[in-house]
Amino acid sequence: MSAAGQVGIVLVSHSAQLAVSVAELARGLAGGAASVPLAPAGGLPDGGLGTSSELIAAAAREVDRGAGVAVLADLGSAVLTVKSLLAEGGELPEGTRLVDAPFVEGAVAAVVTAAAGGALDEVEAAAEEAYSYHKV
Repeated sequence: MSAAGQVGIVLVSHSAQLAVSVAELARGLAGGAASVPLAPAGGLPDGGLGTSSELIAAAAREVDRGAGVAVLADLGSAVLTVKSLLAEGGELPEGTRLVDAPFVEGAVAAVVTAAAGGALDEVEAAAEEAYSYHKV
C-alpha cells in the first residue's frame, strides 16, 4: 500500500440505487473490504436518473487518501461527465483517473485490488482486465 493511503474508488451510475448496490456487492465479494475508500455517485441530486458532476466531485473528494482515485462509470454520458470534469481540472483530486472497465466486474476487481494494497496502476489494470472475463 502507498504510504499516502489506499486508492479511492468512485462508482458513477445514472441511478443512485445501482451505484449503491454495486458498491455493496463489490465490498461484499471482497470480504467486506471495509478499509477501501469507496463511494457511489449515482443519479441526480434530486434523486432522478442522470449524472451529476457535483455528486461525482464530492464522492472523489470523499474517497481521496492521496494514493489516487479510480472512477468507474456505467454508461456513455456518465463517462462524458467524468471526462469533462477531468478536462476542466480543479474539481477532482489530483491523481483521479477514469478507468475503462465493465461497471460491475470492474468494480469488484478494483475493490479487491485496492483492499490488497494495490497502487492506482494496479487497481486500474485489475478493473480493465475484467473485460476479458468470459461467462461461457
